[in-house]
Amino acid sequence: MKKVAKVHYAPAKHWVGNGFHVQSMFSYQDKDKNLDPFLLMDYNPPRHFDGGRKHDFRGVGEHPHRGFETVTIAYQGEVQHADSTGGGGIIGTGDVQWMTAGAGIMHEEFHSEKFSKEGGMFEMVQLWVNLPAKDKMTPPKYQAITSADIPVVELENNAGSARIIAGVFNSTKGAASTFSPINMWDVKMNAGKEHTFAVPESHNLIILVLDGTLQINGSEIARRGELVTFETGGENVHIETNNEVKLLILTGEPINEPIVGYGPFVMNTQDEILQAMHDVQSGKFGKIAAH
Repeated sequence: MKKVAKVHYAPAKHWVGNGFHVQSMFSYQDKDKNLDPFLLMDYNPPRHFDGGRKHDFRGVGEHPHRGFETVTIAYQGEVQHADSTGGGGIIGTGDVQWMTAGAGIMHEEFHSEKFSKEGGMFEMVQLWVNLPAKDKMTPPKYQAITSADIPVVELENNAGSARIIAGVFNSTKGAASTFSPINMWDVKMNAGKEHTFAVPESHNLIILVLDGTLQINGSEIARRGELVTFETGGENVHIETNNEVKLLILTGEPINEPIVGYGPFVMNTQDEILQAMHDVQSGKFGKIAAH
């Protein structure tokens, strides 16, 4: 079994723009958590936003990225995305936005017009997924993945179900295309159940507990809002539930390359970071079309 390294308490919340009240569960600065190829996780736990906004939508305005992918999983609420490639759209409950920044992209994220007017509960996870050096300058692209696109696998013995956003689960292939071997499983488990999830020995493993209380490998307890990291080596992880549980399971083959990050850029060298800054200033990332 994969051995638990640590159960991390939820950090304090902070605002990203004025639309995302998040807990930064980890970032690429955390060198000791066996996160590779995952760079960052921001979790916006359930929060009610008032409606009544007609023009000044909450969110984050135009900004650049290079060298990785952003993945936004919508649990509640709606987010509207637009970028300099012409990509974009609205994701709602159950949908996923998978944006490959690659060589460079400008994008913006706001609460949708409908959500801004009506208000409601809002819950999101955003991940940054690293790109190997050979793919860091790949052309940017956008994958809009609807809930209907994501295959669902039922767990044995009525233990629950797993939505396969990326990777493979019990021979079922996920919806997203990826540049390196990763699994992204959105899991719900029923109360008083257990299941052993197959995780390759070579993969790093991270679990975010979105709701409920669970026991890992018969020993460690993790609760809502906590992040579980694991030591390298070992295969599989066994989950037992106390009550109904919602969790996000991430596994990935480490890229094992240098990580040099500065704000919205994650590259392999400092020179590449300086080049990214220069390219943004000279307009090479493009602009978002007026809308």
